[in-house]
Amino acid sequence: MKHRVIAINLPQFHPFPENDEWWGKGFTEWTNVTKAQPRFKGHYQPHLPTDTGFYDLRLPEARQMQADMARESGIYGFCYYHYWFNGKQLMERPVNEILKSGKPDFPFMLCWANENWSRNWDGGFSKVLIEQNYSDDDDIAHIRWLCKNVFSDKRYIRVEGRPVYAIYRIDLFPNIKKTIDNWRRIATDEFGMDLYLMNVEFLDSTRGKNALIKGFDASLDFQPISVYKTPLNRVHKHFRLGFLLSKIPFVRSRKIVSRFLSKLPDIYYYEEYVNYCINQPFPDYKWYPCVSPGFDNSPRRENNKCLIFVGSTPILFGRWLRSTLKKFVPYSEYENFVFINAWNEWAEGNHLEPDRKWGRAYLEETRRCVDDDNVSTVGSI
Repeated sequence: MKHRVIAINLPQFHPFPENDEWWGKGFTEWTNVTKAQPRFKGHYQPHLPTDTGFYDLRLPEARQMQADMARESGIYGFCYYHYWFNGKQLMERPVNEILKSGKPDFPFMLCWANENWSRNWDGGFSKVLIEQNYSDDDDIAHIRWLCKNVFSDKRYIRVEGRPVYAIYRIDLFPNIKKTIDNWRRIATDEFGMDLYLMNVEFLDSTRGKNALIKGFDASLDFQPISVYKTPLNRVHKHFRLGFLLSKIPFVRSRKIVSRFLSKLPDIYYYEEYVNYCINQPFPDYKWYPCVSPGFDNSPRRENNKCLIFVGSTPILFGRWLRSTLKKFVPYSEYENFVFINAWNEWAEGNHLEPDRKWGRAYLEETRRCVDDDNVSTVGSI
């Protein structure tokens, strides 16, 4: 049975008023990307685009370019982040113009990034710029807007007619079951829609069967910030030194070392992580796997507290994707999703779009994996 490969897409690559106010006139994701510098010897930064250029997602040509490139690489559709704060939206223009224009003719779905909007990009997590609040009235207004403006689009990704919608942080809701009940009632009674809802799972999120019993249809793995990360070894050159120093039986020394280590980046071997993930069994509940071409959010961190995977290559990524496609058995003809995080997270070193180091190699490897999957599933039920 053929899989539908969906790439997560960040619609941040265009200026908008809030970014102008918070970060300076003309700020986009490219601002952080272009100012990035290596943090240690051999550190691959900055990641700079080639074929796509520094695109602006306000332009229909840029959105069409992304869709064409994804389709040529075997990707079925995009999962765009959606930002809703009690009726106020952020970076909504690309998706709204896709809805209004009908172009590009490429499948898509939404994932509600429902965290507070804070100064994550400079490490200032405590400074909230827009707070996320929840209420019954907002639940109803939100689902009405989605059903009317988004889920009714013919390009929207579905499972047997049911629009697929993901939520990034269900643990932030005061009562997620009540929200889901409200959503399903409004969608059914007012729009004749049956929703297909996904919980996004990562290291610090609500996960497992507990999410499904609250009303979700399935869970979505979110790589590489996944439950798999915990057992891996950091490789920063100072780590072993810090570990040894921490054994010194002097409280003052241990405190100094602890402060020192807390400021170091968390660095992991991508190959070790891929091999570990490949060998992990999939959960015994309805759960969709995800793979990632890499990760390095140092461009978004002015200090050293960042997460970096070193040694990613298209071949290693292909090994992970090919293994996942082979191992994941769809739950039905339409419940066949495999996700890639991400299409264009340039400031997290996490993108399929071509860069100066690898060119189109990640896209070409994706195409080969999907082609192999298509051949292997011919004639299957």
